[in-house]
Amino acid sequence: MPMNQSEIVEYLETNQDARGIAHWERHAEKPGGLKGYGVGLTKLRKFAKTIGKDPELARQLWQSDIYESKIIALLIDDPKANTIEQAEAQVEQLQGGYLAHVFSSCDATLAKAPFVVELAERWVKSDDPMRRRCGHGLLYEISKNYKKSAPDEEWFLAHIEHIEKTYPKQPTNVLMAMASALMGIGKRSKKLNAAALRVARKIGPIDFDPDGQCDPMDVTKHLTSDYVKKKLGL
Repeated sequence: MPMNQSEIVEYLETNQDARGIAHWERHAEKPGGLKGYGVGLTKLRKFAKTIGKDPELARQLWQSDIYESKIIALLIDDPKANTIEQAEAQVEQLQGGYLAHVFSSCDATLAKAPFVVELAERWVKSDDPMRRRCGHGLLYEISKNYKKSAPDEEWFLAHIEHIEKTYPKQPTNVLMAMASALMGIGKRSKKLNAAALRVARKIGPIDFDPDGQCDPMDVTKHLTSDYVKKKLGL
């Protein structure tokens, strides 16, 4: 039997986490008025799987003022039912970017939509920083696609070149998304690894945590790891 919105709120209330709520309250200004129950993404993913794909419920949850409800909305949406128009509307409603990671990366539902390559192409070149961030998030997800339907090597090389030309003066969150895209692309082949690594070295480690609790993101380190060398025969 399909689940409804009130049952989802009941689940969140039952599973609320004090540490998560404390973290939420420390950063309360960022999500633009959303409420939170401190439920972690791993737990939300497991819960979303019990619901299954339900685009109608996803639309209802997206209108909620609860952070976790919006996350569940993104997780249970059906990529086959998604449209570019819906994606363009939702990218305007990411609460200052607080929902961007699940919207465009982290195995995002949107990345499985049939129009994802077209959308990524459009967004990485956008004047809007949020679209650029999400576009490069989608680019990272596309880089993990090894099916015959995936873009060819030249397509990825063109995006590496675009990142090289445009990374200076990008906001940190856009630069992080670009770095993630380089990291994904650079794991596909020897040629792409060399091209992505050259740009990653130019960018250098990215210090993204104002609290200083996380190490800078170092794409070079990832692309020269023993795992990648073995995978690509480097």
